[in-house]
Amino acid sequence: MKRSVQAILVVMFGAALSASIHQPDAAAQSTSLKQGDELRPIYAKPEDIADGKEFAESSCAGCHGANGISSTTGIPDLAGQRPSYLLVKLKEYQTGVRTNAAMNTSVKFISDDALVKVAAYYASLDPAQPVPGRAASYIDPVQAGKTAAAACAGCHGETGVSKMPAIPSLIGQDPQYLASAMKAYRSGQRKNDTMKSMLAAVNDADINHLALFYALQPAGRAQTPATGDALAGKASTVGCAGCHGDQGVSGSPATPSLAGQDAQYLVSALRAYKSGGRADDTMKALAASVDDSALKDIAAYYAGLDPHAPNVRLPLSVQEWTQRCDRCHGTNGNSADARIPALAGQRTEYLQSALHDYQSGVRKNPEMSAMSSALSDEDIKNLATYYSHQKARAVVFMPVPGK
Repeated sequence: MKRSVQAILVVMFGAALSASIHQPDAAAQSTSLKQGDELRPIYAKPEDIADGKEFAESSCAGCHGANGISSTTGIPDLAGQRPSYLLVKLKEYQTGVRTNAAMNTSVKFISDDALVKVAAYYASLDPAQPVPGRAASYIDPVQAGKTAAAACAGCHGETGVSKMPAIPSLIGQDPQYLASAMKAYRSGQRKNDTMKSMLAAVNDADINHLALFYALQPAGRAQTPATGDALAGKASTVGCAGCHGDQGVSGSPATPSLAGQDAQYLVSALRAYKSGGRADDTMKALAASVDDSALKDIAAYYAGLDPHAPNVRLPLSVQEWTQRCDRCHGTNGNSADARIPALAGQRTEYLQSALHDYQSGVRKNPEMSAMSSALSDEDIKNLATYYSHQKARAVVFMPVPGK
């Protein structure tokens, strides 16, 4: 029977799920979709889409908005979404593969016929578009760290290499250690009124930016004098190498490197551990029997060693990340695959939430779990911002004659 192309929506449908819409002799039954199931086309005619609209308006619009464009934080737009993706996810909510109390309850007793029609209806709508004139704003963590570091340069040097005795260099440290040290000063766990005051208004995100900025700077020794005997100090560091490395370069992100550090700062830190001013049982025990002369020798030894830059990668740019995402989700997030969701024009906070759910395992998908595992909070914010600002485009899935 001949069908008008304009009057028919093609829905790519899971083979494990029989459909009753315009499939001769198809018995309607509710079964779960399985990983790897092939898709076959079924055809949703205008009356089917009208039925889907009626159902959506009564059951879905309260959360997902009129015409599938949400006005509720955390609730995705459905308008223009790929129909097979919508159908598969509705079935996953129905079978409990994907968990959301409201969605699980809403679709629990919905027939396959109704689910197909709802998916076809939302796929037939014009997708949401970015708000005109609202430019995307992205976070560059390295630039943010450089900007924040301007306030530190007076004491720690422009690139984190100290030129002032008793002031530590900040280069050569893993970001994890440096961030934890700054947070300890901010909270008062480490006693330094100047540092506490400087960091009082700095949030965790900017502390992480600072730590990353300094980790990426060229490594160099502090440009300050050391008064101890470095050779004698070397002999006293046997008990230090297990944590801080043979040459003062730590192999643990949580343990500081000591190579190239300002000697006076090292002495004051060791005295603080010895007196309990810095709380660390291991360091207190190691420093307890070391006299002040030996502390200066140890500090002189480490100050004379060459620091190494930590093994920290330069974060990927928004463009680099989106090139990876577009391989599956289509150019600018406009998926041309019936099974993969379009991202263009989607709500920013929903995209962020979804990526966090893939990271944590709340959403189960091997590919997305692997991709999202490498994303920082800034990467997630940037990706969500990027895709929410892209122009969404509808896609027609068209069956072609076989050979």
